Amino acid sequence: MPWETWTLYVATVLVLMSTPGPSQLLMLSNSVANGFPRALFTAWGDLTANLLQMLAAGLGLAAILLAVENALTIVKWLGVAYLAWLGIKMIRHADVSTQSSGAATGSTLPALWLQGFLTSAANPKAVVFFAALFPQFIQASHAFWPQFAILSATYLVLDALFLSLYGATAARLAARLKGQARTWLNRIGGSLMLVAAILLGLKTIGDAPSAEGLR
Repeated sequence: MPWETWTLYVATVLVLMSTPGPSQLLMLSNSVANGFPRALFTAWGDLTANLLQMLAAGLGLAAILLAVENALTIVKWLGVAYLAWLGIKMIRHADVSTQSSGAATGSTLPALWLQGFLTSAANPKAVVFFAALFPQFIQASHAFWPQFAILSATYLVLDALFLSLYGATAARLAARLKGQARTWLNRIGGSLMLVAAILLGLKTIGDAPSAEGLR
């Protein structure tokens, strides 16, 4: 893949990730509630879902997924309900988590991974987005899969960096706050999770895929 093509792709992805979406808001919330090292499992869940979505796009499943729109709708609303439930739970237990030792709210590492995975997997347009984005940077004169691997790996690395930046910043702020201020920070974290649920609910399946539609 030519350097110029890869550079343009990186610039496109950076623009895409400049606006926080459900996954970034979830990372913020979990970093506040559980600490940054544990919240990294949320990021890994998100990246796992992204990788599967990219593979689905590369294998030509985007058209098939669009044909089963009802199934995608069910998955999306299950994800919305799950995020909303987590947000409400975090707000209700804000005082309890503040009084407990440490920042952890009892979420297990598999649970944190699952939250990240479901939030990303519930996006109804991710596979279609990747299927529309990647061909713009793949040259027919070169082998498909090496180019596909480069584009996928680049996206995952950039996404991991963005999620880590969001999470580390939120966790560092949380570590500086105590008492009532920490309680309100936990409530804000829960509110961010509710906002993530709303953003996910606003995503539609029928619209043409776009950069804004993925995050």
